[in-house]
Amino acid sequence: MPPPAARPSRRRLPVALLAAALAAVTLGAPSPASASPAAGGDYLVGRGIADVTGEAAETGMMGYSSFDQKTSGIHQRQRSRAFVVVDRSSGNRVVYVNADLAMIFQSVQQGVIARLKERYGDLYDEENVLLSATHTHSGPGGYSHHVAYNLSVLGFQKETYRAVVDGITDSVAEAHEDLRPGTMSLGTGTLTNASVNRSREAFDRNPASDRAAFPDAIDPAMTVLRFKQGDEDAGAISWFATHNTSITGGNTLISPDNKGYAAYAWEHDHAGVRHLDDTPGFVAAFPNTNAGDMSPNLNLKPGSGPTEDEFENTRIIGERQLDKAREVYADARPVSGGVDSRLAYVDMENVTVRPEYTPDGEEHRTCPAVVGASTLAGSVEDGPAIPGFEEGTRTPVAGIIDALRLDTPSWLRTCQYPKASLIPTGLLSEIHPVTPKRLPLQIMKIGELHLVAAPGEFTIASGLRVRRTVAERLGVPLDRVLLQGYANAYSQYVTTPEEYDTQNYEGGSTLYGRYTLPAYQQEYARIADSLREGTALERGTAPPDESGRQFTFQTGVVYDNPPAGKAYGAVLKAPDAAYARGSTATVEFATGHPKNDVRRGSTFLEVQRLENGSWKRVLDDGDWETTYRWTRLNGLTGTSKATVTWDIAADTAPGAYRIVHHGDAKNLLGKITPFTGATGTFTVR
Repeated sequence: MPPPAARPSRRRLPVALLAAALAAVTLGAPSPASASPAAGGDYLVGRGIADVTGEAAETGMMGYSSFDQKTSGIHQRQRSRAFVVVDRSSGNRVVYVNADLAMIFQSVQQGVIARLKERYGDLYDEENVLLSATHTHSGPGGYSHHVAYNLSVLGFQKETYRAVVDGITDSVAEAHEDLRPGTMSLGTGTLTNASVNRSREAFDRNPASDRAAFPDAIDPAMTVLRFKQGDEDAGAISWFATHNTSITGGNTLISPDNKGYAAYAWEHDHAGVRHLDDTPGFVAAFPNTNAGDMSPNLNLKPGSGPTEDEFENTRIIGERQLDKAREVYADARPVSGGVDSRLAYVDMENVTVRPEYTPDGEEHRTCPAVVGASTLAGSVEDGPAIPGFEEGTRTPVAGIIDALRLDTPSWLRTCQYPKASLIPTGLLSEIHPVTPKRLPLQIMKIGELHLVAAPGEFTIASGLRVRRTVAERLGVPLDRVLLQGYANAYSQYVTTPEEYDTQNYEGGSTLYGRYTLPAYQQEYARIADSLREGTALERGTAPPDESGRQFTFQTGVVYDNPPAGKAYGAVLKAPDAAYARGSTATVEFATGHPKNDVRRGSTFLEVQRLENGSWKRVLDDGDWETTYRWTRLNGLTGTSKATVTWDIAADTAPGAYRIVHHGDAKNLLGKITPFTGATGTFTVR
């Protein structure tokens, strides 16, 4: 089937039509008079933030692939942060999104683009919209259309998917409405105490030229893009490579992990943002780059380093990223240059890689996807998976293969060598989507910065090679090219061919064989050429929408029932009469199942203070100091309780307080009714 006709380069308008076009298509933008270049910069910039938190109880979590890890409440909510940048001289625009999610799956990209088209027509599509994830492992899963990533979650979870897609769309819409004349600045620095190489044996297999770029076997680069609207600071994007896995697989509370904490602390503690307020505020995104072999667990074991407390580690690693980002932010220098983007869909199972991109100078091919035996071992530094599998497992592994009775064709085993070919997902996907085949590869230019949007987890050496390739083709300095991981789709790991040969976890999870990385280099070079020359690029064939083929084994809510003699919202455990600052208040309420309403953009709890005779919300379930936990009391009767804890900070204002719980209950006829309960008043001394 021939590829579709090439599309023209994005959003280039005749100068005479530019002002009218901007006024017509930019809802909420300044008037043409106030949007003149003299009014505040070469760009229009907008920022937005929205809630993407899914089902907070009895839903499998995404990241550690554990059947036992199911949500049981919220420590902090997950959010999507969006930035829209318009080049006022050309009319080109781009959208950058970073969300507190494990991954951006193709299902999410398809859903978000469809929603944006409903709102804005052709203004936004997959070419000029970049969606990325922080890679938290502590959120609800089941929002992929590929079986491999929904398996431990027991299938597709519609309400979580809806929360993710709607939340990302809302964040973009908010940024679109927020467009104002503005400027951008860029800064770089180094951070050496927030990551460690969890696959050093594989990294050391790389050539000296790669290893020399990372003397400590980590990528210490912190890159910060600062946004201003007129004279007002509007937001920042701070890229740094470390896994978002400070919180372990034993946790069942929703959390955005270390990167989410960094974003929250900058917005909430430094910029005074309150996420449930409707007024725009400073937006701080902390995306990942080539973090495939970068762990925040500095002692190389889950939940360990700098301390032995996983939540304290989350705060410390997040705070280290925050402190360095704010330091770089303060020294950022103004940047110029246009905005532009190119995207192509590539069949990663069938790429012929030319000799100039392969280590031996010979032509090679990628392979249909295969999950290796080492994948099931997990990364022992961040969260081991299935017992009995060990990193370093490679061919021959007759014992494991015989035990699993694999039926991987010999030609595919040869193509994937030395991987122990455990599950040929590429062949299985011919029957039902298991792992992706056609992937979106994108390069986005924002001023002087170029983002190579990669649909997977690249090791630091892999990221370096892609960056070198793209920087050379674009003719720009290496530090002006970033590998933006976890973007637009997800296809597991990408290692260098040398790292692949060790078949550690990352190599076993490199789906398309030993020459996956060279294939990426070749395809990104092609995309970079189009971007540099301003020419049209054949977009290729997009993957199909698989939403109609989804299934789930997860049961829904049958009905709720309060404890005998109690109403919904009734206090089951009252607070003490008074608390000292630094102590913890714990209360319990009769409740319904949180799946009845995920309360996206709202909260399951409030800490309220009495001010001038009125109760004022001071904290909610998105705040660091609070925890909402749901517990089933009796499965037969449908009774459950909500436990709310408040770690009272040392700087809490003394006064009268109460804790409020918001919930929703489902009766036997399926009707869902919201309710609210509140404790009595207590004091903080």
